[in-house]
Amino acid sequence: MSGIMYGYARVSTQVQNEARQLAALRDFGVAEENIIIEKQSGKDFNRPRYKRLVRKLHSGDVLVTQSIDRLGRNYSEILEQWRLITKKRKAAIVVLDMPLLDTRQDRDLTGVLIADIVLQLLSYVAQKERESIRQRQTEGIAEAKARGVHCGRQRLRVPDGFEAIAVQWESGEISATVAAASLGMSRDTFLRRAKEFSIIDDI
Repeated sequence: MSGIMYGYARVSTQVQNEARQLAALRDFGVAEENIIIEKQSGKDFNRPRYKRLVRKLHSGDVLVTQSIDRLGRNYSEILEQWRLITKKRKAAIVVLDMPLLDTRQDRDLTGVLIADIVLQLLSYVAQKERESIRQRQTEGIAEAKARGVHCGRQRLRVPDGFEAIAVQWESGEISATVAAASLGMSRDTFLRRAKEFSIIDDI
């Protein structure tokens, strides 16, 4: 008996659009009722819908996602989730933008082995690239300071309590309309500022 095919889509903030991920999942054949959408910050891995989905997975089920970074923030997290799903839950994973990352049962042992090797290589390269970017940023700031150049972006001017309200909105506790009203801002201004703060905090 074949299992259930699930799709998982995630965007980092509620102002980003998940349409491209959803279109890819539907085109692959994932039923609408089996697509899980999460709008959660990438700053931590506290994603309740993802965790519930993983707990539901059984042997023979398939989890489809568009890209490997939907599984975790870094090399170790991606590998941890990959092993949890494929080894402990005994479900398969399909990564749409990397066809080699496909562990469905109709693949032979060599195909599965290649998927594991490719996963580890990609995760490692992605992690090293992030570390390299941070290192270049640090070195650039140090050089600029040595030349007497002021570094760093000025913190955006927002009402008191903005960050706490933004966190409540991003976690889904309140709507953008309610958040904006409580801060005395227009909805559009709140969404724009919330996105800018998210970009700053993710660096």
